[in-house]
Amino acid sequence: MNIRRSNSMLAVACLALATLSVPAAADGEAEARNAKPRQPAVQHRNAPMTTAAQKPGSSGVKLQYRLDAVPQVGRATPIVLQFDHVTEAEGATVRLSAERGLTLEGNSTLTLPKGKRTTATVVVVSEGEGLAYLNVFITQGGASSAISIPVQTGTAAPALKSTGEMKPVPGGDSIITMPVK
Repeated sequence: MNIRRSNSMLAVACLALATLSVPAAADGEAEARNAKPRQPAVQHRNAPMTTAAQKPGSSGVKLQYRLDAVPQVGRATPIVLQFDHVTEAEGATVRLSAERGLTLEGNSTLTLPKGKRTTATVVVVSEGEGLAYLNVFITQGGASSAISIPVQTGTAAPALKSTGEMKPVPGGDSIITMPVK
């Protein structure tokens, strides 16, 4: 009886170990199961979306976005864009443009249907360390919005070029004098 109990306990232990080592197959994404895990990307996919500010007189289309990976030089960074509040019968149009320092891969235009939430993933590649922007131009019913999405690659902070010099004034304050161009 002791032999049977130890054999069945050993079988249960082996079965538990075998079950733990099998990858989850219920997600329906074969590529995700076979790919090497990328922890930073997983953390970003769970990150909340950032809502872009809307200015008076803008297109009225609400834009939310998030970066799905940590930007790295020469590597693709997916940016998820989510559009809401398209009210015009003909929908809205989106034009994307990358500033110097970023390369936009794929289509640079989107069409948004009326009354539906539209989600699109665009891919940018950073050409070097620093801060660059993906510009999103939205047009609906003759009104336009321009939103700049920051993409910070590495730790290099943006530096402003100084074109003036600091001078003290009689009241004790300091001012920056700049040449007229």
